[in-house]
Amino acid sequence: QVQLVESGGGLVQPGGSLRLSCVASGRIFSIGAMGWYRQPPGKQRELVATVTSGGSKNYGDSVRGRFTVSRDNANNTVYLEMNSLKPEDTAVYYCIVNIMNWGRPYWGQGTQVTVSS
Repeated sequence: QVQLVESGGGLVQPGGSLRLSCVASGRIFSIGAMGWYRQPPGKQRELVATVTSGGSKNYGDSVRGRFTVSRDNANNTVYLEMNSLKPEDTAVYYCIVNIMNWGRPYWGQGTQVTVSS
């Protein structure tokens, strides 16, 4: 059906930057909104950022002004540029892609981001 492959996570010092990527492949004819959620240790999954097929973007309050979401429609890819990272940004980051021809969202496997000195 559909596979999502994430990359770009890792260990970074406070104040540093990382860029996450998520590529969707398989039987895909139309994609709606794409985005990212995260789950900090011991906490619930929360919204990071989303971008619609029309380019409208939405950010969680804790990342607005530091993170930027973007998409490459030709390559079924969504990105998350993370700047000025803080220890509280430490979490497993999951991409989510709404595949319109399947009528449901798909989740990536998650990639660990650790912000620590």
